[in-house]
Amino acid sequence: MLIRNYGHFWLRSAVVWGSGAKDGHIRGVMKNARNSTVTFDDQQGVYALYDDRYDVVYVGQAGTGNVDGLFARLRVHHRNEIARRWAWFSWFGTLAVNAHGQLHAASDAWRPKRNDVLDQFEAILIAVADPRLNRQGGRFGKGVTQYLQYTEKTHSTQATRG
Repeated sequence: MLIRNYGHFWLRSAVVWGSGAKDGHIRGVMKNARNSTVTFDDQQGVYALYDDRYDVVYVGQAGTGNVDGLFARLRVHHRNEIARRWAWFSWFGTLAVNAHGQLHAASDAWRPKRNDVLDQFEAILIAVADPRLNRQGGRFGKGVTQYLQYTEKTHSTQATRG
C-alpha cells in the first residue's frame, strides 16, 4: 500500500499550534481503538484544506524532498495569506504507525502494486472532492487505518464530517 493511514475532516481549531518554532502538534487515535494517541507531525503524503462549507480551497504535499512534514506545512497555511480561508483539513499519509505508536517508513525494497495505488488514488480523490455521483466510497485497502482527531482540551476524539 502507498497510503498507510489518513485523517478525514479534522478541525483546524482543534490543532495545538503552539507559539514557538517547534511547539504544537497534530495527534490522532485509531478509529476503532481509541486507546493511545499517535503524533502525525512528520507524516509524509498529501493533504487538502477546506473552508467552513467543506469546499476544497487548497491541496498540497508534505514530507517529500525539501517539503516539511504535515504539521509544518499546515502551520505555514495557518499563518500565511490563506489562513482565513480554511477551517478543516484531511490528510493521507505514506508513513506507517509501528507497535509503539510512532511513524516509520517502509523498506526501500517495498513496491506497491499498480491496482492498489490506483484504488488509493481514487479513494483520495473521492474523499477530497466528495463527488455527488460517486455512490461507492473509496477503497484504501485493508492495511490502511483511519485516525480520528485527538484534542488536548477534552482528551477525546473530535467528531468529524466523514
